[in-house]
Amino acid sequence: MDLQLTDRIVLVTGASSGVGLAVTEMLLGEGARVVAVARDVQRLEDAITPLDPDGSRVLRLSADVTDRSAVEAAVTAGAEHFGGLDAVVCNAGRSLMARISDTTDEQIREEMDLKIFGAWNVIRAARSHLAASSVGAVVNTNAILAKQPEAKLAITAAARAALLNLSRTLAEELAPEGIRVNSVNLGLIDTGQWRRRFETYRSDGGALDYDAWSADLAADRGISLGRFGTADEVAFAIVSLLSPRASYITGAHVDVGGGVTRQP
Repeated sequence: MDLQLTDRIVLVTGASSGVGLAVTEMLLGEGARVVAVARDVQRLEDAITPLDPDGSRVLRLSADVTDRSAVEAAVTAGAEHFGGLDAVVCNAGRSLMARISDTTDEQIREEMDLKIFGAWNVIRAARSHLAASSVGAVVNTNAILAKQPEAKLAITAAARAALLNLSRTLAEELAPEGIRVNSVNLGLIDTGQWRRRFETYRSDGGALDYDAWSADLAADRGISLGRFGTADEVAFAIVSLLSPRASYITGAHVDVGGGVTRQP
């Protein structure tokens, strides 16, 4: 099926690895052009160059999404380079593994800043460009944690819930401007973060290999499919929502979590 993304211009944050990189690759496969944004521009360059060797279809830019002026500069540069913006994917993020009693006030502020302003700065800066497009769309990468909180991820869960609420509000506010806003909520996804946790497990004396370790973790988390997801599986949901074929979908949230049911 043609997703009608040929020559569409999409800005993706957190594009140097994991889901953001998978989204970028999938968009390129659909014929789109991408403004790829990440903090570490060298890491971004290393990741993107194999996908776009001559630099004709991906503009690589460095920006911290919590820095409003840096985001505005990146959005302006991307729109000027390609002649507009049709969509944005707000994907920058991380998780803070800590209970509330073990979390400092500064860490709380940092998590809220990243989850809320990390999306709002991008959407706010891109708003006029998206409104000028006939297919303006936003997808916020979020987590099932927003609806199924865990005590050991207390502040990340709270920040994720706030972003989910904000996304629904923005869908209503931006609809009159022709901008759709949706969320993709991911569960346990096989990315560098979990690989690093596995290495910690092995260094602490763990005997399982990665497949067995991740399967045990999936079972413990109540994942019906019994495994981690992949970045490509998340990217498919994101890219599908960006497609003009999804033109009647806004204010929705799609779970990509293997049927996780930690709570009723």
